[in-house]
Amino acid sequence: MPENSRRSQRPLRADAEVSIARILRAAEHVFAADPSASLEAVAQAAGVARTTVHRRFSSRDDLLDALVDMVNTKLREAIGGANVETAPPLVALYQLTVATLDLKVDWRAAWQFVDLGSDGARGIDPDNIAELAALMQRSVDVGLLRPGVDLQWACSVYMALIHEAATARPDDESASEWANLIMQTLLGGVGNTEHDLEALLTQLPEQN
Repeated sequence: MPENSRRSQRPLRADAEVSIARILRAAEHVFAADPSASLEAVAQAAGVARTTVHRRFSSRDDLLDALVDMVNTKLREAIGGANVETAPPLVALYQLTVATLDLKVDWRAAWQFVDLGSDGARGIDPDNIAELAALMQRSVDVGLLRPGVDLQWACSVYMALIHEAATARPDDESASEWANLIMQTLLGGVGNTEHDLEALLTQLPEQN
């Protein structure tokens, strides 16, 4: 899938990649405490000179775009890891849910700039949305979701459930527990009523 086109992409040396990764991780921690924090605050948290951050990111908006690009890249990796095109839709949805829940917790602040409907949101990559819509369509095709369900609505409900679960999830509870709750809620709302929901959920893979 194509990379986000907001910023031009050039091959980076290994040390530059490490520097950028360090800055992005620092930005996550800084923005978690203060979403309006400056580049100077990020530089201090990263333990680098202010000029280093400015050399990598010309403005605060450029840094926010980089965070959004990174989250979308990790979401693409989660979609690929869930084998959404080949795995049984029930399994793919569950695996994607677990991975996305962990992503939203690990990069909670960055998601503030991604989530659709949030103030200043930059949005989820359209290709990622298309992959999710295709998975929902496969779920309809195999009878997991109700025939004729509005795919856009199903995707929006699914992402909203993940957002709420990631917000409410205590640090000591596993993503799999909340993924089960999300699946139960999703299938209870837009699932095919011909299925025995409880029996269906026993087919979900176990997570460590």
